[in-house]
Amino acid sequence: MEFLENILAPIGMEAQAGPILSGATNVVLALVILIVGFWIAGRVGAFVRGIGKQHEKLDDTLFNFLGSLARYIVLAFVIIAVLNRFGVETTSIVALLGAAGLAVGLALQGAMSNLAAGVMLMIFRPYKVGDFIDAAGNFGNVEDITLFTTVLRTFDHQQIIIPNGKIWGEQIVNHSHHEIRGVELTFGVSYDSDIDKTRDVIKKVFADHPLILNDPEPVIVVSTLNDSSVDFATRPFVKGEHWFDVRFTVPELVKKALDEAEIEIPFPHQKVILFKGDE
Repeated sequence: MEFLENILAPIGMEAQAGPILSGATNVVLALVILIVGFWIAGRVGAFVRGIGKQHEKLDDTLFNFLGSLARYIVLAFVIIAVLNRFGVETTSIVALLGAAGLAVGLALQGAMSNLAAGVMLMIFRPYKVGDFIDAAGNFGNVEDITLFTTVLRTFDHQQIIIPNGKIWGEQIVNHSHHEIRGVELTFGVSYDSDIDKTRDVIKKVFADHPLILNDPEPVIVVSTLNDSSVDFATRPFVKGEHWFDVRFTVPELVKKALDEAEIEIPFPHQKVILFKGDE
């Protein structure tokens, strides 16, 4: 300070030395705050993203978003601190930003709802990419999960993009969650058919099928005595990825096996009696 005043004194600028030094100090402090603030913001963002990478069950997409959000929050405080060094009234700026944030939130209420639902889906992970799910009235294979939408691919190769807000809070059926699943199948035979023989025929079809597991053992029981048929409720067990293959191939195999064993599969009959009126 004295050094600068001695330099400026000969030219009559000693009175201005104080304000100049004060301004220079503020600029230096502002630069220091910016440099340190950007470094801290980067470290905070990297730390949050690192949490997602350390644990396999945590979703990287969610923690990348949270890391970026944490970084921008730190930068916002850094900018406010820099402005405060230059005497800018930051209280009004914070209030203005809060009001602007509220207005944007109201305008994007639907998007924010989908974002919140996306965060919940990524935290609780009721399904993951590659799973077959039934959600929001749609069924298909999960191709992508973002913070706002879930993308499904149907069996006929249609792409369905569902807002996460439509999925969260409703029933979600994840057909791929468990490694082993039972396939519910019902077969009806006539009352004249031998029950034990029928059971043996169905059991052999299950045993010969390459995708049906022997452990757990398939369930084959008489479930219902209908008006025209004896119904067998069956439940072969398969790996989750083979559920649909078994569900849509076994009925044909059982039908052929029952035909070969001469076991009748009945169908409803209707008898019509006509009365001849008096002549």
